[in-house]
Formats: sequence, C-alpha cells, structure tokens
Amino acid sequence: MKKPKGKGFWNAEYSKAGHLALSMNPSEDLERFTRWLEREQGKALLNITSSVLDLGCGNGRNVVWLTGEYGVRGIGYDISKEAISQAKKHADAHNLPLTYEERSIAGTFVVPDNSQAIVLDMMTSHFLKESERAILIQEIHRMLRPGGFLFYKTFLLDEDQHAKRMLQEHPSTEANTYIHPAIGVPEHVSTQEEIERTYGDYFTIHVIHKSHRHKGKDGKRRSICVYMQKEAY
Repeated sequence: MKKPKGKGFWNAEYSKAGHLALSMNPSEDLERFTRWLEREQGKALLNITSSVLDLGCGNGRNVVWLTGEYGVRGIGYDISKEAISQAKKHADAHNLPLTYEERSIAGTFVVPDNSQAIVLDMMTSHFLKESERAILIQEIHRMLRPGGFLFYKTFLLDEDQHAKRMLQEHPSTEANTYIHPAIGVPEHVSTQEEIERTYGDYFTIHVIHKSHRHKGKDGKRRSICVYMQKEAY
C-alpha cells in the first residue's frame, strides 16, 4: 500500500500517530518562552485582551494551554483537516474562545493589522518555499501588534550531522532544503546566521535557545528557538 504524502501524511498522523507523539500537553519550549515573557513584561501580552495566532496549530494543544493559563483568545491554522477537526471539537467541548481553519500558512491572511499579541511559528514554516517564507515573515510583522512577539522554532543545521546527511541524500532545488523521505515534501533547515539575517530586518531578537549537538544517524534533530519582538513604536 502506497504511503500518503504531504497533506495526506498529516491527516494519517492525526488519525493514528506514527511519527507524532500526540497529546494535549503544551510544548515545553512554549512554556519556557511564556515564563521568560512574564519575567520581562508581566502579563502585558498574556491576558484576556490578547489574541495569539498559531501557525501550524495541529490539534490546538498550544493555544488551548495559553487560553487555560492566561485567558487569551486564539486563532489556529493547519493544513491537516483531521488536526483541525480535533482542535475544533476540543474548543467546542470546553467553550474556549478559539477559532481554527484548515489552510496552508503560505500566502496572506484575513487577520487585521496589529491585532495579535503573539504569533507562534513552531516547526511549521520550514515546509514553505523560500519565496513563501519571505511573504510569511512580512505577514507576521503586519499582524503582530506593536511590541508583540514572534516565538519561532525550527530545525537547526549548525552542528547537526543528520541534517547534513539528509541534504546530501535527499536534495531539493533550494539551498539547505531536502525532500523529506517520509512526508515527500521539501523541508528547509536553517543556520543561526540565516535566521538572524532574515528576521533581523523585521524584529528585535531577544533570546536564542539551541538544542544539543547531534552527531549520529539515529534520526535525532537539532532545533533552535528564537524570541523576537516587533518594534513598539
């Protein structure tokens, strides 16, 4: 039986987890980001007046946690119909102020300017083409309110031998991009220098967290988390 690719892969994953460890628990990296944000700004961006946009929300676990912890409203987008169905069912069952839509994060969004306190791009935009990522950065900047934050997490190429092997064995037409052997779509892996150069024109970078080095071929990946702020004016 031919294995599903692209959107079909993700629908199958959310129907019956294979690569994903599905749960409604929030990302530990997101929890660390919010602890840092509280230390820096209190709950100025984490309260009932705030809206959080989650790009690639999956089953909604991260915005669900933010709503329960801080009372924020939330918007979630995901390419997987199954993931969005699960997210909507959970939000409806618990009467949460969350809205979800099945769509790619490529292109523009029907979200007002300066309306989001926080935008989450966690292991999502690396599936976009370079031109699509450029548009997304502009859209994130547009949608964030002055002083708002982008929490960005992606794969890190620096000192990751497994990522370098993937680039050699499954090359794509774009730099630092390979065709994911299981998902069947291009996946970009970034260097820290690329992230700082690409996002530095739009945001102030406050914090960078990098996971430990990966030397082997066991499939482990290195990641980077970046806390970025739109100018407060």
